[in-house]
Amino acid sequence: MFSAFVNSFKIKELRERILFTFGIIFLCRLLANIPIAGVDFGMISRTIEEAAANSKGVGFLDMFNLFSGGAVKNCAVGALGIMPYISASIIIQLMGAVVPFLEKLKREGEAGQAKITQYTRYLTVVLCAFQAFILAKALMANGLGFFDPAIVRIPGLGFLLLTTMTMVTGTLMMMWLGEQMTERGIGNGISMIITVNIVSRLPAAVGAMINMFKPIDGVMRNSPFMAVTMGIMILAVIAGVIAVTQAQQKIPVQYAKRVVGRKVYGGQHTFMPLRVNYAGVMPIIFAQAILMFPSKIFNMMPWDTAKQIGAALNYGTPLYMTVFGLMILFFSYFWVATQFNPIQIADDLKKGGGYIPGIRPGKPTAEFLDRTMTRITLAGALFLTIIAVLPSIVSKQFGIPGMVAQFFGGTSLLIMVGVMLDTMRQIESHLLMRHYDGFLKKGKLKSGRR
Repeated sequence: MFSAFVNSFKIKELRERILFTFGIIFLCRLLANIPIAGVDFGMISRTIEEAAANSKGVGFLDMFNLFSGGAVKNCAVGALGIMPYISASIIIQLMGAVVPFLEKLKREGEAGQAKITQYTRYLTVVLCAFQAFILAKALMANGLGFFDPAIVRIPGLGFLLLTTMTMVTGTLMMMWLGEQMTERGIGNGISMIITVNIVSRLPAAVGAMINMFKPIDGVMRNSPFMAVTMGIMILAVIAGVIAVTQAQQKIPVQYAKRVVGRKVYGGQHTFMPLRVNYAGVMPIIFAQAILMFPSKIFNMMPWDTAKQIGAALNYGTPLYMTVFGLMILFFSYFWVATQFNPIQIADDLKKGGGYIPGIRPGKPTAEFLDRTMTRITLAGALFLTIIAVLPSIVSKQFGIPGMVAQFFGGTSLLIMVGVMLDTMRQIESHLLMRHYDGFLKKGKLKSGRR
């Protein structure tokens, strides 16, 4: 693997792409550390740390802080991170399955995709402006019950407008940097920015883990056996995530021979890969986004019953975990239902002269693909549910700090593994095209040699 990294810098084009990617990452981290004018970001930092320690607001503040790479804690220009763009992309993607106009644009190739990207940017501005306004209002007037009003030095309309414009500009800057990284760097730029933001908190998590095993007044709080168990568990979870992320159900496809003049077309035997975890990390993101607010809304109500429901829906409670798991199962199938179209796939196979051996073309093929996808989606959804609830279980049962437990599973681990694998595939393809050995000489990556 070390030789593959060395070879990466021997290829001029690949070297330029890697260095460009590092430059963009540096700028994104800079945006996550430049504080907004007129705010006591030290007080915000203490507020978030206390909320995480008391398990209050973790679903909203600490998770938001994770994906922004600590920008919320720093009250930085990039406090909203790239999440408004991600939200806009998801909304446009889901609308593409139900809005005929967007569905038509999807089939128009590059021109249609450019138009969809333009609409996504417009929606990003709207979402970003709304979120920035709400956050600025919360900072200034303690509107969400999280912050001390003394955080803002000079509250008023000027602070509200300046903070909103600053945050919107920061997010749009990150969006542009991500697009530049995708075009001229390595990997998907937007996903890479999120991954770097998550990884930026890894040193703090390692420090918190080390503190767990430091003696207090000569007494060890945790045994060395627990440290070994945690290390083995992390490796096992990462291995499981990689295995399921890469897992596919290969459907054999045969193309009939066609003779046109003196040339023979078709006749080859190939396969159609159906991913076990087709929805990726989207079901967890949807479920978390929906469950962020019910607890706060019920707690604001004056009735005792509503407050009891709000307390039962706090992050980490049994009811929260149950609803969270059921929502992940639901959104896994919902994502497949909106993004996977077996009828269109069957029609495309039929037009291209392809068929699945033993299955008649047309409607029977669509029904076969639908049944197969339903079965393997169940396995992927159950895996996502286990990975999503694992950090909370580990934190509650073993007394592990939330910052450390986040790297035992959940959204952060899934995003990191997926982005790392995709980046390695791209670098591997560059190496193999120029006859260099890739990262894994035995070809475990799908883009590797066979």
